[in-house]
Amino acid sequence: MTERVVLAYSGGLDTSVAIGWIGAETGAEVVALAVDVGQGGEDLEAIRQRALTCGAVESIVVDARTEFAESFVAPAIRANALYMDRYPLISSLSRPIIVKHLVEAARQHGADAIAHGCTGKGNDQVRFEVGVSALAPGLKVLAPVRDSGMTRDKAIAFAEERGLPIDVSKRSPYSIDQNLWGRTAECGILEDPWAQPPEDVFVYSADPTVARTPDEVTVSFTDGIPTALDGRPLGLADLVAELNTRAGAHGIGRIDMIEDRLVGIKSREIYECPAAITLLTAHRDLEDLTLERDVARFKRGIDQRWGEIVYDGLWFSPLKLALDAFVDAASVGVSGDVRLRLAGGVAQVVGRRSPASLYDHALATYDAGDQFDQSDARGFIELWGLPTKVWAAREQRLNP
Repeated sequence: MTERVVLAYSGGLDTSVAIGWIGAETGAEVVALAVDVGQGGEDLEAIRQRALTCGAVESIVVDARTEFAESFVAPAIRANALYMDRYPLISSLSRPIIVKHLVEAARQHGADAIAHGCTGKGNDQVRFEVGVSALAPGLKVLAPVRDSGMTRDKAIAFAEERGLPIDVSKRSPYSIDQNLWGRTAECGILEDPWAQPPEDVFVYSADPTVARTPDEVTVSFTDGIPTALDGRPLGLADLVAELNTRAGAHGIGRIDMIEDRLVGIKSREIYECPAAITLLTAHRDLEDLTLERDVARFKRGIDQRWGEIVYDGLWFSPLKLALDAFVDAASVGVSGDVRLRLAGGVAQVVGRRSPASLYDHALATYDAGDQFDQSDARGFIELWGLPTKVWAAREQRLNP
């Protein structure tokens, strides 16, 4: 029998119910761990107290906002990480840092198991359990909501019967996850892929169809990491938070998509990620200015695979570590400024500059001062097309 379990605690329905389930089913003591990754909203002290009210023997809150930004968000920016070319890995990035702190807490508090509140339909169960197996193979993992077969309605009823202090009710059935990098919403009416999301689903972003005076912002990068806004040096956590406000005010970062989940089903997901979309747009544009062509071409494939690996819960895998090495090397010199116009739900790049720019005006211009020797083009084309020319001649010979 497990004597002590460290539970990844959010303060929401599933993890509040999980505290009681673990105690009833295993007799174990529950240590609740809440990790602050910039989710905002409710005061984390209130969440800590709620865990104790729900039956936890200890409740811990870890301020990991700076660590999350510098060690998890920053690599995602460098890798232009978008799953299915759209989703900037909001939840995917926060799970490995939570796993890291769960394992540390388990060691500190003498627990031989960790627990999470994921269902059997989601991706997070994989991210938690594979992450734990990578960092602490000897730890057991409990999944109370999944393993008890508890539906959301049953969980709400369980909470109401025991008077658990949570906000979710049958009248407001959205499942929300949010952090510094963005916000996700699912369940309820959102499960109908034909239904338009109600405006009350959105919190991080304003209605993009409402006319507003455009905003202009300049983002500065150093080796692929954002370091300043409008010339003001900022730590990444503060920079992302400010951009969430500024870009969100123009409705930037709303994503409504049908997503291919790791567990094999399609789901309808609503995301809000104003800063993420703005920064990824700016970073990719700066790479176009500073990366050599073959490196840029190869990196696009690496970026896609990097995003897939992180989405699939393999943050601590050897392939992820190997890809990190390439991304880090390719990011050296991706430094400079990108100017963006924020308006109508779009972050549009309107200017870019870099001390490491590969753009040469004297080669690119068609005006006076052009230094590109156009007479070289004929020989280049002959050599470049020679393999195709030889192949075509063979085909005509064999297939007259």
